[in-house]
Amino acid sequence: MKAVLALENGTVFFGQSLGFRGEQWGEVVFNTCMTGYQEVLTDPSYCGQIVVMTYPLIGNYGINQEDFEAERSFVRGFVVKEACDDPSNWRAVNRLEDFLVREGVVGISGVDTRALTRHLRSYGTMRGVVAAGEVDTDRLIEKAKSCSHLSGQKLVADVAVKKPYTIEGNGPRVVLIDLGSKKNIIRKLKDRDCTVIVVPPDFTPEQIAQLNPDGVLISNGPGDPMDVPETINTVREIIGRYPLFGICLGNQVIALALGARTYKMKFGHRGANHPVKDLRSGRVYITSHNHGFSVDEESLKGLDIE
Repeated sequence: MKAVLALENGTVFFGQSLGFRGEQWGEVVFNTCMTGYQEVLTDPSYCGQIVVMTYPLIGNYGINQEDFEAERSFVRGFVVKEACDDPSNWRAVNRLEDFLVREGVVGISGVDTRALTRHLRSYGTMRGVVAAGEVDTDRLIEKAKSCSHLSGQKLVADVAVKKPYTIEGNGPRVVLIDLGSKKNIIRKLKDRDCTVIVVPPDFTPEQIAQLNPDGVLISNGPGDPMDVPETINTVREIIGRYPLFGICLGNQVIALALGARTYKMKFGHRGANHPVKDLRSGRVYITSHNHGFSVDEESLKGLDIE
């Protein structure tokens, strides 16, 4: 079956239907990972987005039971150059196609994803609609133009826990404020024998104090950091009480709580090959990133923040 990806600026890409046959809208972004499509599909930070994979072959090692970052996919659409129908890997229990159907993710294959990526790099991320079947492309373009922007959608509420829960350990007590946390964050804390107490975004400073934490971690998550004002207020009140650690959206929340500003990037950083330098040692790490917002460096001036 044919499929179409229509962008708000009128650009249209054609291909074949992959996964769930329907129509879905979202912010179109690209990811440069050579592996890890299962982690991308189940990362809550991609909620509200149509993800383009720049690596040309996707699905070749199938879907396994170990690499989920959440219980389900929050991606709205998935765009690939070539989708593998016959995966080969000893851990595989499912095909990419079957997973997308099960999760209701509308996909499209046969797209020149590198040309699409260059387009997004030139013009920035933009709203788009992906649809399967014979469709009116003009209607899809108009729909893309009328869709909500990422900011203001308050996507964290769709992915975060509603009630707190605890994973017992023998080490430090870490309160994890869940804005859409990846499972691997919890895995790594468990590897260090921490007791991890996962709490929802609207948890108050008083409720956190009752848990007697040794530290507080604010997780990754989707959308604009300005869309979680309750978490920003909580972090503002607990600064100085406990060691704080923020990942991705959590890092931006800490910056906002300290009085800095954030801004939407042109096309963001999404991939597994982003170099980050430790300013104390000079060592450079190759890291995974997934964010479309950043802290405004100019806004740190005068705040005694490095």
